[in-house]
Amino acid sequence: MIKFNKALLYTALGILPLAALSQTKKESAPANWFNLDYKTDGVMGISTEKAYELLKGRKSSPVIVAVLDGGVDIKHEDLKDVLWTNKEEIPGDGIDNDGNGYIDDVHGWNFIGNANGENVNQDNLEVTRLIKIYEPKYQSVLPSTPLSAAERREFVAYQKMVSDYTSKLDEAQFGQINYSRLKEELDVIVKAIGKDLKDVTKSDLDSFKTTNDRQKMAVRIAKKELDNGNFEKFYKDILDADEYFTGQTEYHLNKEFDPRPIVGDNYEDASQRNYGNNDVKGPDADHGTHVAGIIAAKRNNDLGINGVADNVQIMTVRLVPNGDERDKDVANGIRYAVENGAKIINMSFGKGYAYNKKAVDEAVKFAEEHDVLLIHAAGNDAEDNDVVKNYPMKYYTDSLDAIIGEAKNWITVGATGWKQDADLLAEFSNYGYKSVDVFAPGVKINSTLPESTYKEQDGTSMASPVVAGLAAVLKSYYPKLTASEIKEIILKSVVKVDQKVKVKGDASNRKVYLDEISVSGGVVNLYNAIVEADKMISKK
Repeated sequence: MIKFNKALLYTALGILPLAALSQTKKESAPANWFNLDYKTDGVMGISTEKAYELLKGRKSSPVIVAVLDGGVDIKHEDLKDVLWTNKEEIPGDGIDNDGNGYIDDVHGWNFIGNANGENVNQDNLEVTRLIKIYEPKYQSVLPSTPLSAAERREFVAYQKMVSDYTSKLDEAQFGQINYSRLKEELDVIVKAIGKDLKDVTKSDLDSFKTTNDRQKMAVRIAKKELDNGNFEKFYKDILDADEYFTGQTEYHLNKEFDPRPIVGDNYEDASQRNYGNNDVKGPDADHGTHVAGIIAAKRNNDLGINGVADNVQIMTVRLVPNGDERDKDVANGIRYAVENGAKIINMSFGKGYAYNKKAVDEAVKFAEEHDVLLIHAAGNDAEDNDVVKNYPMKYYTDSLDAIIGEAKNWITVGATGWKQDADLLAEFSNYGYKSVDVFAPGVKINSTLPESTYKEQDGTSMASPVVAGLAAVLKSYYPKLTASEIKEIILKSVVKVDQKVKVKGDASNRKVYLDEISVSGGVVNLYNAIVEADKMISKK
């Protein structure tokens, strides 16, 4: 979940020239831009404020939105008033008062902890876990080794996993070495300058006498970054990257690391429901808190930011570690949210491999049967989801991984920026003519972080809760709308742009229209959705 500047990554590792960082001036996003309107404000927000003018005087009812994520700081100044509270539970009495199988689940549940209050923080990537399973069986197999048809499919899949894993490990080890060295040199430089990070200037760097080539490189990179920002932000990016790659090598890609015994469940039994604890914040709630704020940060309270929805209750379901989520936990998280009254579920997570897709598919069908809308982030690898799989997904598949159906209650969300130009599509965003439904603001989104702080972050993880917030507004003001009807309205009411956008993950850097890389062909818009909902209701 750690975020860092990937352009800076490649520069630091010597893959790109230093000039790449400063070819264009970094621009600040307008405050609250994701809620603004293009015609009024000149940015590609979703017209939230304009929509509330249209809704003025109308009644709304509270809607429970479940945030399936890494945890939420429920004491945050901008979130504490918008929490779902299980009124049937008596807090802290150690008794399952409502008999739902979860003790003291006052504001939600944590599926990656245990009854003693211990929590999983780091975990493997799914590819690491799968290689650990298949390696004993296939590491010595040759192409000529006799295998059954099923074994042959497994072997081919295993070979792909190994290739992917090796590539990730090489990059992680390379990144860890280079970033740790860069941080070491920066620490020496800062100590010699004798100033706080926020006070370090370009002239300070000019005056510093380097003693080796690594220090010269560190100074060059820092000076380039100071053209567009400040030293403290630059240093934090380096720190985040060092932490990211350290986590990759020590935990995510470490086949010897296994934190699951902390949970204490029978991991192979996907039908097992009652495990975990009620610590919905956990050890790292940055990502989930940011997501929750985009959906529901208290509006117009003169604090922090305004979320999209104005009458919502956030239910926190913790199931995403630093690493890849596990399918059993995802399935149970969906079921818990549905059973406890959530009508919209946000899922800002994803991975390239699945261990038990059947369990997740069954949970998605359970949500569909109970008229619950699922919103999922498309992913941040600048890849085509029609080609490269991103789990979980809206497609139901059989044992041979063939598509056998599609969830009608599912929206997959890509990310866009605030300018209506060729760079509208976020450079990191996944896309897909069939698999990605809509786009939404996901660049420089300012939202809540733990301990009542705020920060801008990028990702389809930020775009997905924008859509979840929009869906919550529709459900709140039009409670009779079904999940599939809300999906229909959202897709039908997008803003379509008569402008080709760069697909930066494509080797040819091609330009396309949004309707070539998504189902709806546009960016979600709350004002248009309200207009569309009024039309639908009038026809009923």
